[in-house]
Amino acid sequence: MRFGYTLMTEQAGPRELVRHAAAAEQAGFAFEVCSDHYSPWLDEQGHAPYAWSVLGAVTQVTGRVELLTFVTCPIMRYHPAVVAQKAATISLLSGDRFTLGLGAGENLNEHVVGRGWPPVNVRHEMLGEAVAIIGDLFDGGYVNYSGQHYRVDSAKLWDLPERRTPIGVAVSGKQSVAKFAPVADALIATEPKPELCRAWDEERAQVGQDTSRKYAQLPVCWDPDPEAAKQRAHEQFRWFGGGWKVNAELPGTSGFAGATQFVTPDEVAQSIPCGPDVEPIVKSAQAFAEAGFTDLALVQIGGDHQDGFFEFASAELLPALTEAYGG
Repeated sequence: MRFGYTLMTEQAGPRELVRHAAAAEQAGFAFEVCSDHYSPWLDEQGHAPYAWSVLGAVTQVTGRVELLTFVTCPIMRYHPAVVAQKAATISLLSGDRFTLGLGAGENLNEHVVGRGWPPVNVRHEMLGEAVAIIGDLFDGGYVNYSGQHYRVDSAKLWDLPERRTPIGVAVSGKQSVAKFAPVADALIATEPKPELCRAWDEERAQVGQDTSRKYAQLPVCWDPDPEAAKQRAHEQFRWFGGGWKVNAELPGTSGFAGATQFVTPDEVAQSIPCGPDVEPIVKSAQAFAEAGFTDLALVQIGGDHQDGFFEFASAELLPALTEAYGG
């Protein structure tokens, strides 16, 4: 596996995120993923800058790491044709280091445009059309499209990178794997499910495609004080345990606060490594390695607790993860 760093827009402002991106590259991370949100999950996180402006700046302060949106929802807040333009621009600015990560989104971020929140089967239909539109635009030339959910009228990307921008799609089960494995370049998931990776490769093989990259994410809360780490993880990341079927439906931070009001710090610490030690993080990564994921992005919880984590990652964590799982 290769190991990356998460630019979590929900917990830091734009200037801080750009600085973190440069520091993460210097610390030795192989890639960096950036969340694309209009709102944080909880009020305590306190941030939500525009991911694409952040990424544009990040391309200019990094030179080696690959970059990835984790993930962009192209079905409501953004039109797919505009997402394609943004992605092509970031690819050019980064020197072909960018992969466009796409997903069906969350009510938390998409309801702001006042179009309601469709049921999940409709969202997957919309995502399927969006992926088709974006792929056609990446191929070059003029694109016209008339679907059930979107129309595109004579659109063309006038600035395209030499390398076609890869597309990753977030999936959670057989239905989404079957739909997107044949048309995407990479898998994105949040849980270490071996069946997802196997099914993804099987679906690609049926259409004559090779195996692909498979991205996942692991939250951690490094701190010299284990108790401080546990409390911070509970304050800012207790929403994570709800699972994506729940997390995709709640409309705002008050909903996530209410849904997690009885979650305790000890319960959070059972699923998120907290404290100064390497071993719990290495152990948590094992499930992703065994499931078949090729790339794992770490989230250091706490926007103002990154600098110490970078030192820890460079000196101890990344060497230990590389020794255990390659890289």
